[in-house]
Amino acid sequence: MGKDFYGDLQLGVLGGGQLGRMLIQEAINYNVNVHILDPDKNAPCRKLCNRFECGSLSDFETVYNFGKDLDMITIEIEKVNVDALEKLEEEGVLVYPQSRIIRLIQDKGLQKQFFKQNDIPTSLFQLISTKEHLTNANLSIPYIQKLRKDGYDGKGVKKINSLADLETAFDEPSLIEEWVDFEKEIAVIVARNDNGDVETFPMVEMEFNPEANLVEFLIAPSTYGFDIQQRAEELAKKIANDLQIVGLLAVEMFLTKDGEILVNELAPRTHNSGHQTIEGNYVSQFAQHLRAIFNLPLGDTRCRSNAVMINLLGEEGYEGLAKYEGVEEILAMEGVYVHLYGKKFTKPFRKMGHVCIINDDRELAISNARKVQEILKVKA
Repeated sequence: MGKDFYGDLQLGVLGGGQLGRMLIQEAINYNVNVHILDPDKNAPCRKLCNRFECGSLSDFETVYNFGKDLDMITIEIEKVNVDALEKLEEEGVLVYPQSRIIRLIQDKGLQKQFFKQNDIPTSLFQLISTKEHLTNANLSIPYIQKLRKDGYDGKGVKKINSLADLETAFDEPSLIEEWVDFEKEIAVIVARNDNGDVETFPMVEMEFNPEANLVEFLIAPSTYGFDIQQRAEELAKKIANDLQIVGLLAVEMFLTKDGEILVNELAPRTHNSGHQTIEGNYVSQFAQHLRAIFNLPLGDTRCRSNAVMINLLGEEGYEGLAKYEGVEEILAMEGVYVHLYGKKFTKPFRKMGHVCIINDDRELAISNARKVQEILKVKA
């Protein structure tokens, strides 16, 4: 890299949501010049970056013109124009994670094929083009149907419980995968720099909101046995090395009731399953991502304390100008850290912020987190 990361180097980020916002908050400590492209003129990053551009992330010309005068580009969302990133790479702009990795991970079918080709344990699956193909599925009901592209935060996912559900199934290129009766959803975030150095954050346990199908409650570090944690972290390292990724990679996994670990999905960026690292670990996922893309020594990922992260979601039945109830009450509690994302308007299940609760006593951290969940509400 010809320029110092703390000097003249110009970093572009595709996406200006909360992940970009928290990345900028860390980048300020590194004196990094950050440019943001986002389709929302009121995106959370708009007032924090060196330059904000409102434009489509999926339009070739917009992405190419945004990046052509920059030194490096990274992402906070996968749904971006990869053709433009490939052209920028050809012209000497560093793109991390690399465009080929973003293209692979954009397509859940290609992800699954990558797992199979690289002996990465995952659930049985089948690729289909239309819902008519479901009548000849090789998997027995129940199973999960996922759109190959553009699904996120639980969107683009259906559970097929019976033959009657075939009528409302997605009629687009999809994958269907075996229903996994898991014990726990777990995740490992792994970082890799251009030197090939690899570090994982300790495995975390997740609980999902059953209605919104997104992470609502996260506990770190895990209390599962060393063998399980080591296998999960080694799997994440293998995937990072197989991909030769530069940057951060979130690996979401299922722990089955018989102790097997199956990889579910990948996200080539900072991730919801790593927000607790801001207060809970010696290095945060955002600082680690910057270290990785700038090819710096990777940081110490150990946990400082027990940490529980709660996603702050818009309440059902409320849509409009966001109002936060209970903020003062929870700020009076010990070890509670509030992160609001700067989103002016709320709607049901919209991610409006997160709260991290830390305590040396794991059970106390969990009980305090439950209290925060009861008290803090986003209404309109």
